[in-house]
Amino acid sequence: MAKPIVAIVGRPNVGKSTFFNKVTGKKISIVKDTPGVTRDRLYADAEWCGKHFTLVDTGGLELKSDDEMWRHIKKQAEIAIETADVILFFTDVKSGITGADRDVAQKLRKSGKPVVLAVNKLDTYKEDLLYEFYELGLGTPYGISAEQMKGVGELLDEVVSYFEGNAEKEEADSIKIAVVGRPNAGKSCLCNRILGFERTIVSDVAGTTRDAIDTPFEFEGQKYTLIDTAGIRKKKNVEEDLEYYSVIRALAAVRRADVCLIVIDAAEGLTEQSVKICGYVHEQGKPSVIVMNKWDAVEKDTFTVNKFNEKLKEDLKFMDYFQAVYISAKTGQRADKVLTLAKTVLEHARFRVSTGLLNDLILDSVRMNEPPSVNGRRLKIMYATQADVCPPTFILFVNDEKLMHFSYRRYLENCIRKAFDFSGTPIKIIAREQGKEDE
Repeated sequence: MAKPIVAIVGRPNVGKSTFFNKVTGKKISIVKDTPGVTRDRLYADAEWCGKHFTLVDTGGLELKSDDEMWRHIKKQAEIAIETADVILFFTDVKSGITGADRDVAQKLRKSGKPVVLAVNKLDTYKEDLLYEFYELGLGTPYGISAEQMKGVGELLDEVVSYFEGNAEKEEADSIKIAVVGRPNAGKSCLCNRILGFERTIVSDVAGTTRDAIDTPFEFEGQKYTLIDTAGIRKKKNVEEDLEYYSVIRALAAVRRADVCLIVIDAAEGLTEQSVKICGYVHEQGKPSVIVMNKWDAVEKDTFTVNKFNEKLKEDLKFMDYFQAVYISAKTGQRADKVLTLAKTVLEHARFRVSTGLLNDLILDSVRMNEPPSVNGRRLKIMYATQADVCPPTFILFVNDEKLMHFSYRRYLENCIRKAFDFSGTPIKIIAREQGKEDE
């Protein structure tokens, strides 16, 4: 159920980055007419005809070069080939087939992965220019112009045809729970405890889980999909191997999850990287539960939980709505509370406040504490409505959105949280000037 990965490979300067930027709609890759500009793998989510996938841009392949930089690029591209579900092989119609193309094609044939052959820079379509590319032995060559987006539709049709038909077919009533955290925090052990059987490999060696593993199950009549992910650590500590892609899939798992379990090693405490993971979950607007695991390994007294809670409040000021549970996945201590709490915070994220109640609350809040004036002008809130859930999103129609200071936005958020239980989920407050509703 994870998004398929499509890796763009080919020799330098055949237009891979141009294609990447056009399809993803973002200017992420640097595009320049110089070989070797793209050195590392870049990735972005893309969609074609309802099929969602992750597109990966790689550096140009020079398999026979001994240059240090080219060796680095070669390693990057090889990882892309290793982890991709479909490979998009780019060539250049203007230079024709080169020795480097033949080398790359041979490598791709040996990979056993589905390969789609793109012949780029075909600004004016002439079928006879494509004939020579059949000799690469990679099937039908698709003539395109990435710069002008010509022929790209047919090419993407072929790419998505290799995706499994049910790759994204997830049951609407199934709650997707992503289990994330630093390496060796006990994520897989927690998954196995929840599932009641050894679904994933559990080891004391950090980095055992390489991919985001989806496991559907049912508990008390509710369907769930548990997503066990690889540990996320600092970028500088991520070695140039398959782990890079494991982190990509872990972050993608957060984006597609309904709720996240952020697993923290209680014996180690809340580290800087754990805070960053919490920050990513918060930015994605996902409800979450802080799972303090390995509680059995912590020396405790009457006030230990209180001390831990105070430390969490201090380090997680940006998400002071957090819900924490102290467990031991190994012994099963309080592990049964995790699912219940996850379901509760998701219900909070899906909660809707009636427009009447919301406007009464905002009116009362403004009466209690008027907005400060800015250059003689004061913010006026005419109307409020809840526009969305997951996360709960409130739109306030105002006289001038520039007058909405972040501190007053925070005050209104606190008022909403006091009136309604939104614990465990972020909420968004958007100020919008009247007359801009349809923009």
